[in-house]
Amino acid sequence: MVKIKTQYVCNQCGAVSPKWAGQCGDCGEWNSLTEQVEAAKTPQSGRFAGYAGAGKQLQKLSEVEHTQTARIATSLSELDRVLGGGLVPGSVVLIGGDPGIGKSTILLQCMCHLSNQLNAIYVTGEESAQQISMRSKRLGLDGENLSLLTETQVETIIATAQKVKPEVMVIDSVQTIYTDIIQSAPGGVAQVRESTAQLVRFAKQKGIAVFVVGHVTKDGALAGPRVLEHMVDAVLYFEGERDGKYRILRAVKNRFGAVNELGVFAMTEEGLKEVQNPSAIFLSRYQQASAGSAVTVTWEGSRPLLVEVQALVDESHGSSPKRVAVGLDQNRLSMLLAVLSRHGGVFCHDQDVFLNVVGGVRVMETSADLALLLSVVSSLRNLILPQDLIAFGEVGLAGEIRPVPNGQERIKEAKKHGFKTVIVPKSNAPKKDIAGIKVIAVAQLSDALSAMGDL
Repeated sequence: MVKIKTQYVCNQCGAVSPKWAGQCGDCGEWNSLTEQVEAAKTPQSGRFAGYAGAGKQLQKLSEVEHTQTARIATSLSELDRVLGGGLVPGSVVLIGGDPGIGKSTILLQCMCHLSNQLNAIYVTGEESAQQISMRSKRLGLDGENLSLLTETQVETIIATAQKVKPEVMVIDSVQTIYTDIIQSAPGGVAQVRESTAQLVRFAKQKGIAVFVVGHVTKDGALAGPRVLEHMVDAVLYFEGERDGKYRILRAVKNRFGAVNELGVFAMTEEGLKEVQNPSAIFLSRYQQASAGSAVTVTWEGSRPLLVEVQALVDESHGSSPKRVAVGLDQNRLSMLLAVLSRHGGVFCHDQDVFLNVVGGVRVMETSADLALLLSVVSSLRNLILPQDLIAFGEVGLAGEIRPVPNGQERIKEAKKHGFKTVIVPKSNAPKKDIAGIKVIAVAQLSDALSAMGDL
């Protein structure tokens, strides 16, 4: 009787251990080792079996021929922007997001368009072909040339693709496919890692652009081993509320384009529609001005984005005042409130502070620090800021206003949307006056608060 061998695999990094331990020895994560049946080794899987790479020749980097790869344009310009200009043949793109946020919808729209020009396959392991057909008809898509495959075994998927020879392929989703090499259920760490590795090798060898859909955990991270994100060429995340209208597609990794690039979409009855001017969406302010509102310019990928920061400061009735931030880093909020108290003379130690970025967008950079503090002071003092005022700049622990990248472009974007006054770090102030906009350069937080009071 053959003895079944088991091993323990880390859910976070995919490290393999022969024995169970409370902490992973590679990544240091606690209680992440799960038991799995060890896969039988093939003749090629030995450590030195066959010396497969012995015949390969070294070459100088300068001798490598540089060729400009033509990108594949999708039907959505916002998706092309996030990808860095379109799909690259042979690339593997991982798309993650909460259930129902629109991952399958945007890929079905994209594939129906591409199938009219290229050979495309949509592989689904979660839905039936009838469900995909019903969705395409509901969205009004022309899927006559799109090939569907309902399969979960990765070997069968690759064998079918070798016969059909597609140029673009979608795998929906990676948590549902499995390989016979691993003796475990689909969705496990080893299954996800090995199945993805086979798809990546196949995509590189045949020059096929592959979209892979990934599930997320309750914390918002991609389910499966962390090595999954390292295998693929690009990782895109869908952000936004499922019951909201707008969706934000963000690139957190991209070997062929800018990281943190944003694409904004609106969910309609006909699927996801592009939002060409996202700043206008996030600046949909009320006609009647109110205290606690400030506008800032963030830089997302390769373009500026205007967003509104709202603050509500109210007297705390508990022993520990609340600090709540939606769309911003909550730890940074606490730090900036301490800077405001120490260097600005504005105390919030007995106040509850609530912060929100309008539109569901998440601000990742520190250029929103100044607007954040201005909105807090505005709410605390019930001081209404001018509707045509905008502010950006990083606030240091010593109360200094630090410069941010692309300062001139941010000012031009503010002017384009009708803003008349802008408070900027002194180092970001333009050398020449810009017609139609007043630039107030500040070096310290106290200077910004003084300028705010004079408006």
